[in-house]
Amino acid sequence: MCGIFGWVLAGSRRQNYDALVSTTDLMTHRGPDGAGYWIGESANALYQIGLGHRRLSIIDIQGGAQPMWSADQTIALVFNGELYNYIELRKDLTALGHVFRTSSDTEVLIEAYRAWGPDAVARFRGMFAFLLWDVNEQRLLVARDQFGKKPIFISEMSDAWVFSSEIEPIMQLPGVDRSLDHDALQDYLLNRYVPGPSTLFGAVKKLPPGCYALWRNGHFSISRYYIPPFATTTPDVTDFNDAVQLFRETLEDSVRIRMRSDAPFGAFLSGGLDSSTIVGIMARQTSDKVRTFSVGFGEAKFSELKFARTIAQRFDTDHHEVVVDPALFMEHWVTAVLRRGAPVSEPADIPILILSKLASRTVKMVLTGEGSDELMGGYPKHRAERWIELYHRIVPPAVHDSVIRPAVRALPYTMRRAKIVGMAAGERELTNRMRVWFGGVTMEDRNALVGQAVPSGPREPYPFSLRTGSTVRRTLFFDQTSWLPDNLLERGDRMMMAGSIEGRMPFMDTNLAALVARFPDRFLVGKIRGKLVLRAAMDKILPKDILVRKKVGFRIPIDEWFRGPYRDFVRDMLTSDASQIHRICNGAVISQLLNAHLEGRANNEKILWSLVNLELFLRTFKPANIEATWTRAA
Repeated sequence: MCGIFGWVLAGSRRQNYDALVSTTDLMTHRGPDGAGYWIGESANALYQIGLGHRRLSIIDIQGGAQPMWSADQTIALVFNGELYNYIELRKDLTALGHVFRTSSDTEVLIEAYRAWGPDAVARFRGMFAFLLWDVNEQRLLVARDQFGKKPIFISEMSDAWVFSSEIEPIMQLPGVDRSLDHDALQDYLLNRYVPGPSTLFGAVKKLPPGCYALWRNGHFSISRYYIPPFATTTPDVTDFNDAVQLFRETLEDSVRIRMRSDAPFGAFLSGGLDSSTIVGIMARQTSDKVRTFSVGFGEAKFSELKFARTIAQRFDTDHHEVVVDPALFMEHWVTAVLRRGAPVSEPADIPILILSKLASRTVKMVLTGEGSDELMGGYPKHRAERWIELYHRIVPPAVHDSVIRPAVRALPYTMRRAKIVGMAAGERELTNRMRVWFGGVTMEDRNALVGQAVPSGPREPYPFSLRTGSTVRRTLFFDQTSWLPDNLLERGDRMMMAGSIEGRMPFMDTNLAALVARFPDRFLVGKIRGKLVLRAAMDKILPKDILVRKKVGFRIPIDEWFRGPYRDFVRDMLTSDASQIHRICNGAVISQLLNAHLEGRANNEKILWSLVNLELFLRTFKPANIEATWTRAA
C-alpha cells in the first residue's frame, strides 16, 4: 500500500529531480516507510519520464523497494496496492521460466507484464494502481483495479501527462490549470460525490475502474478490461443451499488470501453483519488473536460499540475502541478534505480517519466489510426496487406529482426513509432515481441552489448502461460502477491512507463477484432483509441478534451537532461575508435551508453537510474561476 506519482513531460514542461521528490513526498502519509524516485528519457529524447513512490511496507518488507526494475533493466514499476494472488501467479510464471529475485508481489506484477503484456491486469486478484515504464516498447502502462479500490488521477495537458494517487501533488506542479469544473459541481450537489471520470478540477480526471491506459510517443488511450459480472452473467444457481455453500467457500478464500502479510494486521469492526462476518472468518483461520478496532459516539443511538463488543467477546479478539466527540471530529475535518482532494461526501469519512490513526499504532493493515451491500443488495433501496416498476405501472405520473409527492414532502423529517422512498418512487428514469436514493437534494432543489435549471443527464453513461429485466441488478450494477468507486471506496482509500494504514476488502473480490452474479435476485433480496445468502452462510457462526439486526448504516450525529456545538461554525461557512458558497449559490435558499434546520423545522443535514464541505474544499484548495457561470457547456 503506497502512494505513486509520475509524469511524461516534453519541452518546457520538464521538471528537475527535486520537483519529483517534493510532489511525491506530499503523500508521505500514504507511505511513511520509504521512498524512491527516478527520472529518465524516452529513446527519442523528446520526453522526460518520472516515477515517484512512497511505501507502506506490507509484503517483502526488505525486498520490495520501488521504483522496482526488472533484472534486465527494461521495465520499471511503481505500484500502489496488493496482488492477493501473487503466490499463485508466481507459480504459474515460474513454470513459464521466469526467475524471481525477491518475494515481493511487485516483482510478480513485472514478470506478469513481461509474460502477458497489458492483458496481465485481468489476471490480478487484488487492489492496485500502477505506472509501468517499458523501455523496449517505449510505452507507459497505467492501470487501476477492477472495482476501483485504488485511485489513479490523470492530468493530460499539452506536452504533459501527470499521474498521482491523490490530487494535491498534481495541483502543485507548475502549469496545471486550477479551474473548477462547474458541471462537476452541479453533479456533486445531486450525488454528494463527483461521479467519475470527473473531479472538481477540470484538468484532473480519474482513470475509471477496470481500465488501463497506454502512453506511447505522445499518444494516450484508455481501454476497459473488466466489467462487473452483473452486466454479463445470467443467473444459473437455482438451489439456495448450493448458493450458500458456494458463497461461504468463496468468501472464506477471499478472506484467507487477504490475510497474507509480512506486517501486523487486524480488522475494523462496526458490529454490523458485514464486519462481524469478516472477523468471524478471520478468527477461524488463525490461531492468533485477531486485533479489532471500533469507533463510536457518546450519543447512544448513533453508537454501535456494544454490538462490536459482542463480536469481540464472541471471537476473543484483541479489541480497541475510540469514542468520537465534536471536538475530535472537528480536529480531523480539514485534513479529511485535503486528503480526499474533494468535499468529504459523508460524515463517516472522518471517524474512519480517526480510527485509522488509532489502528496504525499497532498494525499496518486491516480487513473491512466494505462492499457487501453493493454486491448482495443490503440497502433498503434494493428491496424497494423490486416493486418500483409495479408502482410505475399502477400510479400515473400526474397522480404521483399532484397527490403523492406533496404528501411525501409534508411528512415530518423524522420519517426520513419514508420520504426518500416516496421521492424515489416518482423518478421514472433509473439515472435520476439512483441520485435520489443517496443524493443530497432533488433536481428541483439543486436548480434552486444554483439559480437556474440545468440538464441532469449523466455525462458518463456507463454506470447506467446495463439493461436487464431486473431493476435490482441494474441498481447493483450502478452501485458497483459509481457509488462504490467514486464514494465509498474512495473514502476507504483516502481516509485509511491518511492514517497510514492499508484496508483490504474481502467482499470486493472478483471471484466472489462472479459467483454472486450467478444468483437470482430472490437469493439476495427478501421482503424484509437483504443479503440473504450471506445471512444463511453465517448462521452457525455469528450470534442471532447480529444476523437479524436491521440495517443501520454508519450514521454520525451531524443533525444534532449542527444545531449544537457546530451552530456558529456552520453559519460562518454558509452565510458569512467570507462564505464563497453564499456567493456562487443562491444565498437566500441556503439561509432558508439553514434556518429551517437550526429551528428544528426540518432535517437538512445532508445538503448542509454537502455545502459546508464544498466551502471547506474551496478554502483549502483555492481553485480558480470560483464565481464563473453555472451554465453547463453545450
